Amino acid sequence: MGCGSWSDSSFRSYSSSRGRDVDSDTGILKGNLSVQEMYTQYKLSSELNPLNVVRECCESEEHPNALGVILALDVTGSMGSTATDVAKKLNYVMTELYKRVKDVQFMIMGIGDLAYDSAPIQISQFESDIRIAEQLDKIYFEAGGGGNSFESYTAAWYMGSRHCKLDSWKRNKKGIIITMGDELINPYLPQRPLSRVTGDSLQGDVETDDLYKEASKKYSIYHLNVEHGGWNDSAENVASFSKVLGVDKVFNTNIDNIADKIIKIISKEYEKNHDVIKPTTPNDNQNQTQETVFGFESGIRW
Repeated sequence: MGCGSWSDSSFRSYSSSRGRDVDSDTGILKGNLSVQEMYTQYKLSSELNPLNVVRECCESEEHPNALGVILALDVTGSMGSTATDVAKKLNYVMTELYKRVKDVQFMIMGIGDLAYDSAPIQISQFESDIRIAEQLDKIYFEAGGGGNSFESYTAAWYMGSRHCKLDSWKRNKKGIIITMGDELINPYLPQRPLSRVTGDSLQGDVETDDLYKEASKKYSIYHLNVEHGGWNDSAENVASFSKVLGVDKVFNTNIDNIADKIIKIISKEYEKNHDVIKPTTPNDNQNQTQETVFGFESGIRW
């Protein structure tokens, strides 16, 4: 996947077909669109179903240095305005990125709560053209979540590590995962609902610390904590993610600056030519919670 390139004109044409107006100067969607108007899907789209899938970020003559980026949106109830703003500013983000990063390929994810939601994981293909917008429009904004003070954010790490294949790994180059939300980091992914939605056979819960060790070999992982005018404890949220990711990979944001923060993260990673992946050692393989998914082993294989 990932052929073609993003263009402002294609986004304007697509938006017009959806009855949306685009600002002539900024490229941002006009109007005070509600989350229901932006995300019209009323159930999990078959195209975003995570059951037994593998998503590939492929290199080609058109994109010889493909940079795979997983952008994971919290689609629980409190995140409606942020998810809407990200969609409205998608053209701005992609247009600015393409000035710096020609080979970026986006995979959009919707993240809910595995303990409570009917569609806690939604996962698109890796794309580099208008299909990014088309797949974002297929996100089901379930507006769920529970009373456990966290969502299943690390499902983005799990899917990236065990259900994706990036050609850049052959060049020892990492992809990027950016999660966005307004709750604490989840301490684990529960075995039963995770197995149900992914089709994976798991021996137990997937602990966050163990999963980070696995996924960070393949991705530079960031989290954007979204502030909502003071009702959520941003300091506590940031501290919980920083304990795992490090203080340089976690940022406080709001709907006014989240698009620019996404651009800065991806541009910075691209400019330093991505982190080099360290080859997996025999001990690493023994410590992984799951050895094989769909015929290829979790962990880098050369």
